[in-house]
Amino acid sequence: MSGKSSEIRNYFSRLIDELNRLNLRELEDFSQVLFDAWLHRRLVFVCGNGGSAATASHLAQDLAKGTIRDADLLSYAVPRFKAISLVANISWLTALGNDLGYEQVFVQQLANYAQPGDVLIAISGSGNSPNILAAVEWANDHELMTLGMTGFDGGRLRAMQKKGIHVPLNDMEMVESIHSCICHWLVNDLRQRIYEAIVSSATRESK
Repeated sequence: MSGKSSEIRNYFSRLIDELNRLNLRELEDFSQVLFDAWLHRRLVFVCGNGGSAATASHLAQDLAKGTIRDADLLSYAVPRFKAISLVANISWLTALGNDLGYEQVFVQQLANYAQPGDVLIAISGSGNSPNILAAVEWANDHELMTLGMTGFDGGRLRAMQKKGIHVPLNDMEMVESIHSCICHWLVNDLRQRIYEAIVSSATRESK
């Protein structure tokens, strides 16, 4: 094996090891909150900065589409997740940043759209991004469920969030890789939960 091949294998071996160290109860609780949001037709907002912004938009899109099987989507028989990325509307984001300051770009959108009982997912490797913390503080004060995805020591976000998933690593790239894997697991788990709920409902109606 060449030196480069060994480096590649070592990187992905480390990723697997770190994934195996995740707190599975945190993942289960996170998924349950999102499933409850789907059941009760709550809005789910997702935010992050940089790489976490990309993860946020990816997760919002996957929640909205990927949690429902294609056949069910085409029949319009199953309600989609109401998931919104707070980083996706660039004109809205830049207007807020320019006029009110970058710290306000997420919280001002929540003030426009959010209602008590909705869910905010805040993704931050450091857990200390001011715009993330402002959004979570507002969400907590207005009776939203707040979920965090953090790395490093979790920062202030880990203390503020109501539930969350923590990746205790001082390596931003590895933290972001694990967050992405977690998001894909969530979508897979929620798709199965929704399918089972649909089947259970159809069975009761047929009796």
